[in-house]
Amino acid sequence: MYKKEDVLTELTNYVRKNLNKGYTKESLRWALVNQGYSRLEVQKTFEKVEKESSQTSMPAKLRPEIEYKAIPIIEEKKGFWQKFFD
Repeated sequence: MYKKEDVLTELTNYVRKNLNKGYTKESLRWALVNQGYSRLEVQKTFEKVEKESSQTSMPAKLRPEIEYKAIPIIEEKKGFWQKFFD
C-alpha cells in the first residue's frame, strides 16, 4: 500500500518532468484528475512543485536574437557573346 508522501513525490516528479516537456499546468491537472487522483492531491502537488521551482530559480530562457544582414546583389553573369557585343 502506498503512503500519502510516496504518492505526492511520484506526482511531483511526474508534474515536474511533464512541465519541462512543455505541457501546460492546466492540461496536467486535468490529466491527473481524470486518472483518479483527488483534486486536493493534485493541488498540493502543484503547490509543492511551484514552491520548489521558486527556490531553485532557473534562468529564464532567452529568445535568440535575429540578425538581419544585407544580402549583396549579384549581377547576372553575361555570356561571352553578350560581353562582346555590349
